[in-house]
Amino acid sequence: MITLPAGQADLRDDRIKKTWSVELDAFLLAPVPVTNALYAAIMQKSLGPEADPQAPVVEVSWLEAIAFCNLLSEHEELQSCYTVCDDGETVVWNREANGYRLPTEAEWQYACKAGTTGYRYGELDDIAWYRQNSAGTVHPVGEKQPNAWGLSDMVGNVWEWCWDVYDEEVYGSYRIFRGGSWAEEERGCGATCRRRSHPTFRIDDLGFRLARSL
Repeated sequence: MITLPAGQADLRDDRIKKTWSVELDAFLLAPVPVTNALYAAIMQKSLGPEADPQAPVVEVSWLEAIAFCNLLSEHEELQSCYTVCDDGETVVWNREANGYRLPTEAEWQYACKAGTTGYRYGELDDIAWYRQNSAGTVHPVGEKQPNAWGLSDMVGNVWEWCWDVYDEEVYGSYRIFRGGSWAEEERGCGATCRRRSHPTFRIDDLGFRLARSL
């Protein structure tokens, strides 16, 4: 895990023409997305014959990512961050817990930019697997150039689930994911691109990355 300094993220929702700023405390973020090997080990699942152990895990829902965070926390004798309510979808985050969790979208964007001000932290072909260079498949983590804070695959390879609800009034429990993927066009691979889906949604270019509070 990499320690990221306190700072500020400036967010925007182009759909409703809204901008807002979030002050962030220092936090920890994994340098790469969760891999097939780590996910299988903690969830006690076997890897399929086609799965590359060092590729990001995909076909994982937001709720499954939450479950993984709690199990990994328990495995490392840390306090679990999440409580899943009886309805199976409502999740409460204990912000005082020291275990693993999903980054907020403000943390994710702040980490992706790593002090830069543009849409991306480098030339796209140098930092990301996306539709034009991925040959139609996910790739092992960490093969592209990291950003200035040592974080790889923040853009491209797989979209990454974040903690936040997108717009509860309009979309209910839909959660945010960020970053673009191996299947995404160039315009969708950047620090401020926001997407959303139901917390049970799974697809072959969506994974997640681990965070921890300090």
